[in-house]
Amino acid sequence: MSWDFDNDRPIYSQIIEHIKGCIVSGEYAAGEKLPAVRELAFEAGVNPNTMQRAFAELETEGLVHANRTSGRFITEDIGMINDLKNEIAGKAVTEFMYNMKNIGFSKDEVIELINKCDNMEGDGKDE
Repeated sequence: MSWDFDNDRPIYSQIIEHIKGCIVSGEYAAGEKLPAVRELAFEAGVNPNTMQRAFAELETEGLVHANRTSGRFITEDIGMINDLKNEIAGKAVTEFMYNMKNIGFSKDEVIELINKCDNMEGDGKDE
């Protein structure tokens, strides 16, 4: 798991995005126990208080819950995880379409380009 932070946004919000990405990708499965705050903070190269702040926000959102005696766990609510996945994907597609329109592509041209690229992957030509 790579932790790359930029200087334009607060680190705790980037940690939240990173963990959400791990959840929706399945790297952290529903119901799975998360590593300890100090362990993740060390791995990410951040202060444990910063990691704690990110965890607190994830708890507020309901994606993570704490058990006082055994740590923090990913929600078991698959619907919530799928909603988050769709939200992240929707933002990515919206940004992609905005960028494609800015360089002169129509929606139909974008779809044609995606289909062309998808067909190339299936041919094994891109390997």
